[in-house]
Formats: sequence, C-alpha cells, structure tokens
Amino acid sequence: RYIAPMRLRHNLRRCHIWVGWLVGIPILFWTLSGVVMVWKPIEEVRGTDLLADLPPVRLPTPPVVPREVAGLPVNRLSLQNRVAGPRWVIEIDGTPTRLADPRTGALLPPVSAGEAAREVTSRYRGTARLASVTRTSADDPPLDLRRPIAAWAVEMTDGTRFYVDANSGEVIARRTRWWRIYAWMSGLHIMDLETREDTHNPWVIGFGIAALLTSFLALLLLPLTFRRRRGRVD
Repeated sequence: RYIAPMRLRHNLRRCHIWVGWLVGIPILFWTLSGVVMVWKPIEEVRGTDLLADLPPVRLPTPPVVPREVAGLPVNRLSLQNRVAGPRWVIEIDGTPTRLADPRTGALLPPVSAGEAAREVTSRYRGTARLASVTRTSADDPPLDLRRPIAAWAVEMTDGTRFYVDANSGEVIARRTRWWRIYAWMSGLHIMDLETREDTHNPWVIGFGIAALLTSFLALLLLPLTFRRRRGRVD
C-alpha cells in the first residue's frame, strides 16, 4: 500500500491555497461579469427592436448617377433608403462619403443635426423622447462607438444613444444603457477596461494559467487525500 509522504502533501496543499488566493478575485470577477452579461437577452441589450426598418428603395424613374463622380476612384456606389428618401451613397478613395439625390444626380451636403434626429425619431419604437443631438469626432470617437467615424450622437431621455454617420446618414450604432453596462462587464471579463476588445492581454492569460494550475493541483491532491484517509481507517 502506497501512502504519499506528508511533506509532499503539505507542500502541494500550501501551493494550492496560495495560488487559489491569487486567482480567487479574478474568478469572482469572471463569474459576476458572466452573470450580468447573460442577465438580459442580447437583442434587448443591443436595442435591436428600437428602430423600425426602412422599406425597400422605390424610384419612379431610373436613378441619375452624379456627374461629379465620373473619372474618380469610386470604391462603392450604392442606392440606400433614408427617412428623407432614397440616396446615392458614394464612397470615394481618400475622401469622405458623399450623398446624392438619385432623382436629379445632385450631390447633397453632409448630414445636419436635424436630419440625424429625424432619421432616428421617425423610426423610433420606444417610449422615450429626444434629449440631445451631439457631434462626435472621428479622431476621438466615444468609447461606446469604438469606430473612427464622424457621427451625430442622438440621445433619448432614457439614456439610449443612436449614432448616425455624419456623411452617409446611416444609423451605425445603437447603445442602450444596459449595453454600456454589458460592455463594461465584457471588459472586466477579459480584463481590458480600456478598449474592451483585447482578449489576448497578459492579465487574462496569466490569471487563466493560474486558474488552470489551481484546478490541476486540486485534482492531484484529491487522490492523495483519499489514500491518506484510507490509510488511517485501515
């Protein structure tokens, strides 16, 4: 009958305790953030149903392509619907996106604050009211947008924000209050509260390895403990 030396069991147990203390707080954070992240359906978090979809683009006559884009390096030319009507969305290499009227082919100015507000409020399905419309910079975008795009932040009285691209007029993001809580918890879960996107940072890797080591030590100690108790009984 084999009984593990007491010193080996003692050293393994102490190592397990100290590593367990080391990873105890991160495991608590992982569990707490995970519970919060699954607390509500993801559709409610994202505000999927807060805006009604626009109908398909309908034109009474063939659309007129703007003459100004002839000969330019156009990356994309698409016909999209907006609350104000169908629009050409023109993406030209090295320049901001432009809009044009497909009925006349005339280029349109960048989207104004009023147009951004109408794009949201005309499609809004919630019960809140319009609170403010604020311009954001592509050089310093808000953390909850995370995209280097010049936009209008259309905020409702319940804290929900809709980001409207200042050049194309497209609603590019919907951010509910719960989404911001979700995003913060997601950053806590991966231990990246700055960008909330880096899942390959040293903190999460290090604590993950420590948690794995703790589990391995527990599995190693379990049969040794059983053998010790059996030896005492025998």
